[in-house]
Amino acid sequence: MSSEELTAAVSEAGGLGSYGLYGLSAERIRAVGDDVRRRTARPFALNLWLPFRGPGEPEPGGGFPRDDVDRALAALRPLFEEAGAPVPEGPVAPLPDFDDQLAAAFDAQPAALSFVFGVPPADVVEAAHARGIRVIGTATTVPEAQALEAGGVDAVVASGSEAAGHRPSFLSDPADSLVGGLALIPQVVDAVSVPVIAAGGIADRRGVAAAFALGASGAQVGSAFLATRQSAAPALHRDRIRTALAHETVLTRAMSGRAARGLPNRAVRTIEQGGAIAPFPLQNILTGIFRRRAAEIGDADLLSLWMGQSAGLSRHDDAREVFAELAAGVPDGHA
Repeated sequence: MSSEELTAAVSEAGGLGSYGLYGLSAERIRAVGDDVRRRTARPFALNLWLPFRGPGEPEPGGGFPRDDVDRALAALRPLFEEAGAPVPEGPVAPLPDFDDQLAAAFDAQPAALSFVFGVPPADVVEAAHARGIRVIGTATTVPEAQALEAGGVDAVVASGSEAAGHRPSFLSDPADSLVGGLALIPQVVDAVSVPVIAAGGIADRRGVAAAFALGASGAQVGSAFLATRQSAAPALHRDRIRTALAHETVLTRAMSGRAARGLPNRAVRTIEQGGAIAPFPLQNILTGIFRRRAAEIGDADLLSLWMGQSAGLSRHDDAREVFAELAAGVPDGHA
């Protein structure tokens, strides 16, 4: 749900705009980098998913046996029909090759590369540093933060369980790594010597002030920017973000095969009740087909409504206004 417009707008406002590259081809990544650079001369970041293999998941980059595809489609067929989306009959293409994505990301020359689902290999960190690119890792527990620091990253994002979207846990199951930001951030700050960026549950100046009070050196914000008109989220998704209450969001594997936080809808309930959820990335690829169609026809009940527990604090439609609100929470001397 990243957009070049939103990434550039955040950077132009004085932040570090970031673009998520999940699922993008090398060609598309290079186009993203070019587009962001046309929009801003200020620093920006790119984010990559490491080729992490969770329990029951196939080898990264591999294909999918047709029997697995057919079983997954049998459970999802009612949702395809509801959306009026074509059911794939041929082979399902795997995700783009990580090494190709990485090479394209390096070519884009961002100020920073952030990674989720693991510790970037030493040669990746070295190659980034050789190009003047800072490396940021993402942790959901103290041991993950320590592993990232040992791996040579320049900063660690401490992602509290309130955060929107996928839980990027990599040392333990996400269900065993659900630490709220109030507890996680200061413990990560105490455990590592690199700067810590607070994430999860931050949507206004109060959240930013709290993050700095807990010892963080910066704040990462998702849902509040996702709700702006500059984001690539469908209008129905943006509207739901502004009205959601913290207790309404859930962690679910329904839409992607990996645990992610969002607002449950008919698609999530249908898949969970069916009990047949394919492993990542097959589930994500297949649901993506009807989700794209749902965005076209304006059916929020068939979308992935990713949002964090503070989503309902989102008040602004413009990314610059969101940034100004957040910046108001930065203590003197930290700007």
